[in-house]
Amino acid sequence: MINPSGRVKQKKPVVAPKPSAGRQSPLEQLEDSLQARDFSKAVAILEFYKNTNLPMGDIDVNAWLAYAAFHMGDYGKAIDTYKEMLAQDDADQVHWLHIACCYYCNAQMKEAEEAAIKGPPSSLQNRLLFHIAHKFNDEAKLMNYHTKLQDTIEDQLSLAAIHYFRNHFQEATDIYKRILMQSREYLALNVYVALCYYKLDYYDVSNEVLNVYLQAHPDSAVAINLKACNQYRLYTGKVAEAELEVLVKMQATAFNVEHHVVNHNLCVFRNGEGALQALPPLLDVIPEARLNLVVYHLRNDNITDAYELLKNLEPVTPQEYILKAVVNASIGQQIDSREHLKLAQQHFQLVGGSASECDTIPGRQCMASCFFLLRQFEDVLVYLKSIKAYFLTDDTFNYTYGIACAATGQWNEAEECLTAIKGDKTKAEYSFTSWLVRTYIMNRHAKKAWDHYLKMDTNNESFNTLQLIAHDCYRAGSFYYSAKAFDVLERLDGAAEYWDGKKGACVGVFQQVLANKEPADSFWDVVKMLEQSVAMHQQDKPQIAAQAEHIVGVMKKYAKESNMKRK
Repeated sequence: MINPSGRVKQKKPVVAPKPSAGRQSPLEQLEDSLQARDFSKAVAILEFYKNTNLPMGDIDVNAWLAYAAFHMGDYGKAIDTYKEMLAQDDADQVHWLHIACCYYCNAQMKEAEEAAIKGPPSSLQNRLLFHIAHKFNDEAKLMNYHTKLQDTIEDQLSLAAIHYFRNHFQEATDIYKRILMQSREYLALNVYVALCYYKLDYYDVSNEVLNVYLQAHPDSAVAINLKACNQYRLYTGKVAEAELEVLVKMQATAFNVEHHVVNHNLCVFRNGEGALQALPPLLDVIPEARLNLVVYHLRNDNITDAYELLKNLEPVTPQEYILKAVVNASIGQQIDSREHLKLAQQHFQLVGGSASECDTIPGRQCMASCFFLLRQFEDVLVYLKSIKAYFLTDDTFNYTYGIACAATGQWNEAEECLTAIKGDKTKAEYSFTSWLVRTYIMNRHAKKAWDHYLKMDTNNESFNTLQLIAHDCYRAGSFYYSAKAFDVLERLDGAAEYWDGKKGACVGVFQQVLANKEPADSFWDVVKMLEQSVAMHQQDKPQIAAQAEHIVGVMKKYAKESNMKRK
């Protein structure tokens, strides 16, 4: 979800050039600045000579000013300059296409289409309208302009770009490679190929291709940024951040149009540090900024904020579908909305069942999540087992896997996964406590369940855990800890149902003592619990007190006859 390249709009103050201290002529200064791609300097030179009416050879100052402003990212200045040229009597109408290019880069698609139509028919006009149709999601127009593309480098690059925008990365790669085979001097195409490999998750291959370009242009902001993103995927955020040091230093000394992207990616590499400052201004500039801000909110349990960011987004990429599914699942659980949960399940299924994602790790996670929401836990395990080796120390994976194992009666593996969880955040959830306690009980580790309860603070969750231990231990035949739990519940509440449970559990312990399955200590603990019930209910519920007293009498008689002594 990291954007390895991109351009943002940025206007810069125009500073008049200093008088030349060397022997270079104005034209030579202009040519040098254009060769160095220092377009701000070129604009400053051109504006100075335009405003002062000083001669600058036989060049068209306005044409070069518009060109430099466009490449600097100052599309407004470029548009104004082209319109000034069109106002002349003998104006070349091709400038309408140049204006359309400016509007397109400025994300003003309606204006771009209107300007492009005013220009003369040409391959440039067709390419422009082709891309504008894609932006408008107009499939009919898109296919119409597609049929007019020719086998020229410009048209084929335009087609490759559309493939890329539509997530057809392999098709785009094929076009770029074919052009490179014919014209190896187009080194920049290696960056495009590397970007496609990045999108295809072939990060090591992307780096190999990228290095071809970096050897010739080691200071390329786009290439350095893409390499940093590859390093982030292959290794860690720190390794990726080290790659960006060059660009960070460049930002400190001079402006470059990639600085917003660099700041965005540094935020991602640092695991969301400064996200609330860095990402919101970029939501409409870098598509990934919205997704990464959603991830930040999810990690910090700001589910509502995450939902607001995505509720109007129509997902296109697998990452967008996955995030939308996660957010809907979270909000659905939070407000108990079946509609949101169903939407989440559908999004998960769409990604996991797609041909491009079905055999990827995220694809299998999506199918597992889909079946989890459908409560089809056998199917959940089919997908999770296939990727378990990649997540042995991942708390979220172990939590999900543990619940699925418990839900299918695979209690030993469930306990193994749940006890492997280290994060305090997960352990603090009541659902974690309830599943862990249940697995302990079902694995005949009732004492562990009881010890876990004793460590809890006194609140509603500890009360619910006590009820869980009481009932599950009873069903599992761990009557001693069931009796202890019902004993506490009886003292806290006094409801008749707790006495009934306690009575049955105490009799169960007595039976297990008779069968030599429980020690004498448990026997006398139960006697003490029953004696407390006698004292508790003697005044208000004499019938319960009489039942408890009768059981105590029977147990003590057995103890006397079998010579069972209290310790």
